[in-house]
Amino acid sequence: MSSLIGLEAVTGIALKFAIEGKLTSAEEIETGHINSTWKVGFETEDGEVRRFILQRINASVFKDPMGVMRNVERVTRHINERVMRKKEDVSGQTLALYPGRDGRFWVPDEADGIWRCYNFIEGCRTYDVVENEGQAYQAARAFGAFQDLVSDLSPELLVETIPGFHDTRSRYEHLMAVVEENACGRVAEVGEELAFIREREGEVDRVLNLLGRGDIPLRITHNDTKINNVMIDEASDEAVCVIDLDTVMPGSVLYDFGDLVRTAVSPAEEDETELSKIVVRMPIFEALVDGYLSSAGGFLNDSEVTNLAFSAKLITLEVAMRFLTDHLEGDRYFKIHHAGHNLERCRAQLRLVAELEGKMGEMEACVLDRVKTLSCGARDSDG
Repeated sequence: MSSLIGLEAVTGIALKFAIEGKLTSAEEIETGHINSTWKVGFETEDGEVRRFILQRINASVFKDPMGVMRNVERVTRHINERVMRKKEDVSGQTLALYPGRDGRFWVPDEADGIWRCYNFIEGCRTYDVVENEGQAYQAARAFGAFQDLVSDLSPELLVETIPGFHDTRSRYEHLMAVVEENACGRVAEVGEELAFIREREGEVDRVLNLLGRGDIPLRITHNDTKINNVMIDEASDEAVCVIDLDTVMPGSVLYDFGDLVRTAVSPAEEDETELSKIVVRMPIFEALVDGYLSSAGGFLNDSEVTNLAFSAKLITLEVAMRFLTDHLEGDRYFKIHHAGHNLERCRAQLRLVAELEGKMGEMEACVLDRVKTLSCGARDSDG
């Protein structure tokens, strides 16, 4: 679904950023559910063309866009500083904000919208569906490395860009309230979906309870670890960096790992209507565990490790509830491409929940085996 922002308006915004050269191109990138995103090119006097990403923050979703920008600025600066300690040049390897001509890392438009500019990572692409185990490993390693890079940054320094984003109990209660109201008259068509969700109500509090008891710590997390938020080098198939930082805020690593599994473990896209295509590919799950633990295993505690497999089921159920809620409320949150799109997404996610339940024992055994292997490897190198 194309945005209502015109080329002329985007051109005007691009010129407000402190970028050297002449603006030569601008094209909208129509992937993603939330923000409006454009790719622009600038040509310098010596003929070099550099490309950048412009994004307008969706203020309907992010009620505090300045809080979003403060989070992004703090996190990108922290990551770049840490990477610079090991590498002299981080260009093309990390996400960086470019300032406006007034020195701020954002510029306003005539409708009081907030725009920011990132470097465009050349020679990379993203994937909506993981094609092989190598990509799964690299994506998981990238998200684990991201968490590791911010592990020494206090969660108290960041604001919640979407309060209660992963409060699964609140998501459940809101869905039930929307069902009761039935404002759009759509409840009658979703009886099976609601019954499936209600049967699993007892599991929505599990991670919340772990956080509440202090069994797992509050950390800075990405909170939107879809596979298409990792830039993959086209030549080497190696992960380059993590993108889409709007939801970086305090949270649990379990939410991050769970959402990564949700988006990677099935060969089908998240709105697949042929539900038989939605399956759990265990070799992909094993690669995700290997990649994630290779970069994040050093700071995870036992409770986090124990719940890694379950987190995939929990987040998939949460996302299904969000899609169903939006469908029942009239499709006000997620971008849709046709009528009933959010319901299709919900049904696909619920099918994946069922598939994950069928593989849960095997998935938990996989995590335990990988942790033991890593522990043995660490002892061997110490000895």
